[in-house]
Amino acid sequence: MAPGNGSFVAEFILVGLTDQPDLQLLLFFLFLVMYMVTVLGNFGLLTLIVLSSHLHTAMYFFLFNLSFIDLCYSSVFTPKMLVDFLSKKNMISYMEYMTQLYFFCFFVISECYVLTSMAYDRYVAICKPLLYNVAMSPKVCSSLMLGSYLMAFSGAMAHTGCMLRLTFCDANSINHYFCDILPLLQLSCTSTYMNELVVFIVVGINIIVPSLTIFVSYGLILSNIIQICSTEGRSKAFSTCSSHMIAVSLFFGSGAIMYLKPSSAGSMHVGKISSVFYTNVVPMMNPLIYSLRNKDVKLALRKTLGRRKF
Repeated sequence: MAPGNGSFVAEFILVGLTDQPDLQLLLFFLFLVMYMVTVLGNFGLLTLIVLSSHLHTAMYFFLFNLSFIDLCYSSVFTPKMLVDFLSKKNMISYMEYMTQLYFFCFFVISECYVLTSMAYDRYVAICKPLLYNVAMSPKVCSSLMLGSYLMAFSGAMAHTGCMLRLTFCDANSINHYFCDILPLLQLSCTSTYMNELVVFIVVGINIIVPSLTIFVSYGLILSNIIQICSTEGRSKAFSTCSSHMIAVSLFFGSGAIMYLKPSSAGSMHVGKISSVFYTNVVPMMNPLIYSLRNKDVKLALRKTLGRRKF
């Protein structure tokens, strides 16, 4: 018996990405390398922003939070995922599942709003440069981040709280590689209407609001960039925004495939593949995108490495 929640299932079996034994070891090394790149890249970017005083601006304040979220986000489920590749039976207890589910929801919602804040920051920087210091003051930036984490907290509490009220009877095999909402709902032997309603409302708000804000921001940025007379100015504006758009497209695109497709066995398999992008690929790519395509970050890295030599 699981503790005091009306559930008859004490533990679940995570099917994983594949049930083919020959692929398990290959996938273990692939995801181990991805996780190492994720940790080193995000931790390196966090350290660089802290050490470089000229990166202490609004843009890099949001980038610092994005790296922190990606570092925590990938660490919520990747270590367990790696262990499961080497295990014969991928068991996870009921409470471990709910804990991982809560933190997954918290960090994924946080990332939605951090990306939104970054889009707003670029809009103000390019379209309203004279007002930038006022519009993106430390107080405004802190308020945006506080709002992001509060939205994440409320969304994660709503999902996890509704999940705890469900009863799970005999079936305990989950067709996924980490603790997600939709695969678990398929195992419930009680009504999931309330959970599906919460998913519709919370996911709807946390996808539609950020997406609209980002698209409107970049629509206005694009129209403003076209009007820039200087070729160098246009190039710099496009370079700054294109890296953000790559990250946004990967994150929201792969998430939409998972949560906006009709639920079925086939769609769940496609959903597992798309989940790899927003759970493993995006946290790994973000520090690479923002460092390799960013002159300020590359300059800060050279200066920091230069100081360490003396």
